[in-house]
Amino acid sequence: MTDSELMREALLLAAQSAAEGEVPVGAVLSKDGEIISRGRNRRETAKNALCHAELEAIQKGCEVLGGWRLWQCTLYVTLEPCPMCAGAIINARIPRLVYGASDPKAGSCGSVVDLFSLPYNHHPMVESGLLEPECRALLQEFFSELRKRRKSKNC
Repeated sequence: MTDSELMREALLLAAQSAAEGEVPVGAVLSKDGEIISRGRNRRETAKNALCHAELEAIQKGCEVLGGWRLWQCTLYVTLEPCPMCAGAIINARIPRLVYGASDPKAGSCGSVVDLFSLPYNHHPMVESGLLEPECRALLQEFFSELRKRRKSKNC
């Protein structure tokens, strides 16, 4: 599969999260162009701050490959990872991260901070902006609808 096809899979997962009232973020972990695991936001459903799309994909990827080092994988995410997820990417030794939309409030791969530029023992290659318009539109639509629902409840 191509990078765009893999990101489209992540977008499908993000749309599933949105349909369940979750912030629409999806992640796909691939090895040799094939999907080995998927993840999506489930924080609200699970009532757990750790249930981010990236962490779910990384955890499942470790199970599939039988180890914690994901050094042959690429992670595709619809939104720039937060500090927790960027740390997990470093710890899992994922060599390449591809994300769609930047996150000016919590992005830790260049927007707010670049954790990958610090003197850790692993430095993933980052490619940003893949299918950015689609990724951003899904997030904007979700938050626009959320604001409308909150406003109608307060009226």
